[in-house]
Amino acid sequence: MCFVALQRGIRRSMTQNDPSHRERRRITFVPGGPALVEGPVEMVTENGTVVTSDRFVVAMCMCRRSKAFPFCDTSHRKHARPDS
Repeated sequence: MCFVALQRGIRRSMTQNDPSHRERRRITFVPGGPALVEGPVEMVTENGTVVTSDRFVVAMCMCRRSKAFPFCDTSHRKHARPDS
């Protein structure tokens, strides 16, 4: 199996035997809540910090209110967003 991936603006082909091949991850967006990402995950934050989690599902903060950002701590429940 071969597919094309974008990495840092460079287009390259990868095969299943390529060591840089990664499994696909499902992301589920919860309305008014976090994005649920099937783990394990490795994320690079805006400032370049690498954050990892080996959990089978990781809740990623979408409201930026979490004290554990980029992970969700349910702070979105305390502050309801006005409907647009």
